[in-house]
Amino acid sequence: MFNSGNVSDAQERGETRNTMETQKAKSSANDDSIPNGGLTAWLQVLGTFFIFFNTWGILNTFGAYQTYYETGALFLSTSSNISWIGSVQSSLLLVLGMVTGPLYDAGYFRVLLYTGSFFIIIGQMMISICHEYYQTLLAQGFCIGIGVGLIFIPGVALLSTYFSTKLALANGIAAAGSGLGGILYPIVFHRLCNQIGFSWTTRAIGLIILVTLFIPLFVFQVRVTPSSKRKVIDFSAFTETAYVLFIFGGTLTFISLNIPFFYIQSFAIEKQIASGELAFYLLSIITTGSVFGRVFPNFFANQVGPFNIISACTMICGGLMFALINLSSLAGIVVIALLYGFFSGAFVSLPPTCFVKLSPERSLIGTRMGMGYAVMAVGNLIGTPSAGSISQDKGFNAMWIFGAVISIAGGLMMMMSRNVQGQWKPFARI
Repeated sequence: MFNSGNVSDAQERGETRNTMETQKAKSSANDDSIPNGGLTAWLQVLGTFFIFFNTWGILNTFGAYQTYYETGALFLSTSSNISWIGSVQSSLLLVLGMVTGPLYDAGYFRVLLYTGSFFIIIGQMMISICHEYYQTLLAQGFCIGIGVGLIFIPGVALLSTYFSTKLALANGIAAAGSGLGGILYPIVFHRLCNQIGFSWTTRAIGLIILVTLFIPLFVFQVRVTPSSKRKVIDFSAFTETAYVLFIFGGTLTFISLNIPFFYIQSFAIEKQIASGELAFYLLSIITTGSVFGRVFPNFFANQVGPFNIISACTMICGGLMFALINLSSLAGIVVIALLYGFFSGAFVSLPPTCFVKLSPERSLIGTRMGMGYAVMAVGNLIGTPSAGSISQDKGFNAMWIFGAVISIAGGLMMMMSRNVQGQWKPFARI
């Protein structure tokens, strides 16, 4: 005789299996629906390129402003205090991800773009009428900082809806925009400042920002309907060892990341390694290296693993800062600037790809990315002012040692995150 209980159990197992197969089919269908190429998808990369151009590109330019402000032509302040302007600016880009991520998912993508663009442009224009330290801090540090913070995460997050297997490459190409901005804006600043003065130079840069921000506003298209159920904070992430190690390593890296960008010009001038004209171009050289460093490592990210690349590049950056100790050669500082730009570029372009790996669900990518960048912002905020204080008290050698040790420690922490994910397998592509 048939046992009705067994028949019922078999039916339930069959239904469960069918449900699981249906869910897998839907998931596969969702993955297959990602374009991963095509004209529209690559236009989003173009738009994100100019988001990077007018976020990290602007931030990478601050070294030129730092050198100019230290001359006292605009106001009198210490090197450490001046660096707070750049630190506040870049830290707001990271911290505001906690807010912009949920707003992006709630459907406010266009509002964030227009509002952020307005803040960037108005802040840049306000710099032209500043004559005091606090005025510059408000305009350049806070106003532009809020603007770049509003547009960065939405602009980067949009790419994950258009690319899957080519996401690292798309992010790398887009991130090259920050390197190009970091080359163009300092050259414009330097060339025009002596000819038309500081005020009109900052207005000319504001015009470039205005024109280039129109490109993402025109080409961006939201492909996936946002989810209103997105978490603002995913507390479970802080129970995952790999995630915690990665953001701790990222925080250490951000402490050291901008030190050469902010101080390599002042170092070259004070140590008489290069004249004022050539010393200025060191910032362009370092950002030229970063253009390639934000693209080429991403070509190999899928084959080698983003964590493997970002960890190795960060530790190499530490070694390059050690190489600046007692340096007196012009050729040496040019080579180090170029190499540092290249290897530091990986830390700008690869974290979004790493956060995808650290997110168990696609719906959590924006949340975890915003959380991670918000924590890392602490390192970014205190790094360059601390380095400025060390250089004033102990000299440049002490500052380079500080940056080098912190950078290597950050790389080791991110390597530990990779090992936790790969279960300590040496050849895992993570």
